[in-house]
Amino acid sequence: MKALYFNEFGDANVLKYGEVSDPVMNENEILVEMKSIGVNFADIYRRKGNYHLAGEAPYILGYEGSGVVKAVGENVSYVAVGQRIAFADVPFANAELVVVPEEKIIKIPEGISFDTAAAILLQGLTAQYLLSDSYNLSSEGETVLVHAAAGGVGQNLVQLAKAKGAKVIGLTSSDAKAKVVTSKGADHVFLYDTDWVSAVQTITSGVDVAYDSVGSTLEQSFAATKTGGAVVFYGMAGGDPALVDPRMLMDTSKTLTGGDLWNVLTSHDIRQARADQLFTAILNKDLVVSEPTIFALSDGQAAHDLLESRKSTGKLLLRP
Repeated sequence: MKALYFNEFGDANVLKYGEVSDPVMNENEILVEMKSIGVNFADIYRRKGNYHLAGEAPYILGYEGSGVVKAVGENVSYVAVGQRIAFADVPFANAELVVVPEEKIIKIPEGISFDTAAAILLQGLTAQYLLSDSYNLSSEGETVLVHAAAGGVGQNLVQLAKAKGAKVIGLTSSDAKAKVVTSKGADHVFLYDTDWVSAVQTITSGVDVAYDSVGSTLEQSFAATKTGGAVVFYGMAGGDPALVDPRMLMDTSKTLTGGDLWNVLTSHDIRQARADQLFTAILNKDLVVSEPTIFALSDGQAAHDLLESRKSTGKLLLRP
């Protein structure tokens, strides 16, 4: 089969496209012919050697995608050959064929395309647990601050929070990205190169919850949060956060919480149920997935360069 692979860590130019060995399926797995593959920052970190990477050279990136069942292991009863499925955390996805364990299979319903499934699962499931598990956004009228609101998770947070009745304030880095955030329903959008903490404090008494994926902005997130509010920390795109003084948490009754998607997706039933909630939100138009930027799998270098430039908005996909 053809795949996007690399033999040593480095910049995007280490990626190569060519023939590799076909994957071997066991009795508890299925073989999927890939139709669409999600590209994420985790792929960049793994390519550089910063994240754990499964397997041995030649390394194949990718953990998210969608396709058609080509073969089924003898112990698998959940799906049949020809069905459309997706997954969010299966390695070696940057290839024409991928082996998927039965417990990680997500069926794709009618009305959801391969591209939409590949574009929404990882980032959509992340936004979903942030709004329901890390902080249960349940009271209509709560005020939410979303960092990196033009990114994939950010756009999903904005829309899903609005669907729950929240007032949403987005943060982003440019006027062009601010327009994207506004188009997703944000009530206010501020740029990082402004005094956004003061701006937030001017229009609120402090937000109920701040979703911080930047890391280096953690102190500012606390400053923008009301007494008794919460900060949800789930990423470090802008660098490591400053240490948090627990006495500040005590004095202000504020909460700092984190979360990891894989601590939430603990069974096949939970995985499918949460994905179905996302798909329903899309079908009901509570969640609109931005048109993805699509590259051929053979052009994986270009996809990595664009994502790493941070000039893209929405999802990048690879097609075999």
